[in-house]
Amino acid sequence: MPIEKVSQPAIHEASVAPRDHWEVASAVAPGGLLYPENMVAERWIALGLFVISCLYLCLFRRYTAMEPDEGIILQGAQRILHGQVLYRDLFSFITPGSYYLLVLVFGIFGSSMLVARTVLAVCGGFFSVLTYLMARRVCSRWSALLTTYLVTITCLPWRFLTLHNWDSTLWACFTIYCAIRVIEARHWGWVLAMGSFASVTVLFEQSKGAGLILGLGLGFAALMLPGWRLNRFGRPHWVALGAGLAWPFAVTFAYFGAHHALPALWADWAWPLHHYTRANTVPYGYQEWSSFAREEMLGSGPLSQRLVTLLALSPSFLLPVLPIIAIVLLFHWVLAARRGHLAAERAAYYVLVCASIAGLLLSVIVVRANIIHFVYLIPIFYLVVAWFMDGADILSPLVSLIKPAATVCLCIAFTALGMAFLLRNSDGRRLIETRRGLVYAPGPDTVLEYTQAHVPLGSRILVYPYLPLYYYLTGTFSSTRYEYLQPGMHTREQDEEAIREVTEDDTPVVLFEPAFTEAIPASWPNTPLEALAKDAVADYILQRYRSCRVLKSAGGWSVAFMVRKDLNCPSSEGRRTASK
Repeated sequence: MPIEKVSQPAIHEASVAPRDHWEVASAVAPGGLLYPENMVAERWIALGLFVISCLYLCLFRRYTAMEPDEGIILQGAQRILHGQVLYRDLFSFITPGSYYLLVLVFGIFGSSMLVARTVLAVCGGFFSVLTYLMARRVCSRWSALLTTYLVTITCLPWRFLTLHNWDSTLWACFTIYCAIRVIEARHWGWVLAMGSFASVTVLFEQSKGAGLILGLGLGFAALMLPGWRLNRFGRPHWVALGAGLAWPFAVTFAYFGAHHALPALWADWAWPLHHYTRANTVPYGYQEWSSFAREEMLGSGPLSQRLVTLLALSPSFLLPVLPIIAIVLLFHWVLAARRGHLAAERAAYYVLVCASIAGLLLSVIVVRANIIHFVYLIPIFYLVVAWFMDGADILSPLVSLIKPAATVCLCIAFTALGMAFLLRNSDGRRLIETRRGLVYAPGPDTVLEYTQAHVPLGSRILVYPYLPLYYYLTGTFSSTRYEYLQPGMHTREQDEEAIREVTEDDTPVVLFEPAFTEAIPASWPNTPLEALAKDAVADYILQRYRSCRVLKSAGGWSVAFMVRKDLNCPSSEGRRTASK
């Protein structure tokens, strides 16, 4: 049954107040979509959102709880700055985009924690703008602004760390935005931009990029079926799409080919297919809480305190439901369009965005379906919240009935969560001087202090198994190809390779966290037991090295500072020498 065009839906009078007829015509499409880029007021709002979001997120730049994940990209970029080539000289199972973006930024502004975190704040500014522009096309101004507010206070503050997950999400947002512009303008330039950003997304995180391309492909395939009355791609569009998808890969392969790193690149890119998911398989929406943490948050203290905690935690239970709602709404809007209840261009917008969300959801399920991987996609998943709060195109009496009260509850719960992140950030009262700048932590970090006092800048050490941030903050380097080696995820062959490299390097110092295996049941519950029963690298360390002092991380981990058995433990004289 062909889709019939319906009359253009009424535009909220409070949301659109153009000054002349030309602006009205250029801002509102015949299919009912609003083009905020064509309105002066909306452009100023977008600019204001960018500035306000960046300023707010800058509050989080110096706080750290020494989360180990952040060291992977930071230290990898530092090694590249020192002349090493990714994959050839250091192992990574993710695509190279995040590393080389940070290399570019460090090369211009210098390598420091503050510079890396400032890039993250700017990324958050773009999240806010893109979320607003995508939501504003079908929603009133107030619901688009409210959704943007929720993105700003709960997205990056949830995990304000320099990770490949954030910048890959940024490119995914740009890709979906360009896809929306394709159905609006149908110009080959937007197709070229969409293909380029999609490829760049793959080059920053292969699973996310692959899921996004799959989702968009299915969305456009659906829109090209008979009955949609939308112009199909012509030859210029297909050429632009092919060029956009191809050129980022051509540049990447040319670079690594020139550095004789292509075989290592292929091996590292394929590595997660065989090893990563084995240890990282978790239930859908998995919360990485230990039984102690769960009891402390929800099972102890006054009832009022537990209720407030539950309120602040409630968005973490809702977030994994949002992409499922998007898939349900996809079928709802396709049916509404075919019945003539929804304009063709509005329906096309929903089909593309919901199909993209479905593809991204698939990438999360395949890789690691814990709550954090849903958090990384908040700027896209929260569009579902905007559609619900606006409610104009959800043709359901029940939604209309519960929308006012549900919107208030959502805003209160998400604001409580955002305030919890802000309070956690304000708890960083301990100023710590590192070789990559000043940071604030919730408590002292004797690992940093002791290592910087006794290990010279640029030294090669081993941090095992999973605290790569200490390489970066202490200005040291791994004596192996690996920034971390996780039991049960990395292979026996990789363990043996690392042992061989440590032996050949005659590495003098090891930072060893013996209790790491205690965190595995909560964070990686699918880890094979045989991998924990015999840890070859840990056995090697205990045979060849002796402990000088047990140190305490600001994150709460106990770390042994160890030296080779033929060396003496650091003395006060060694402390003065290292400080110089």
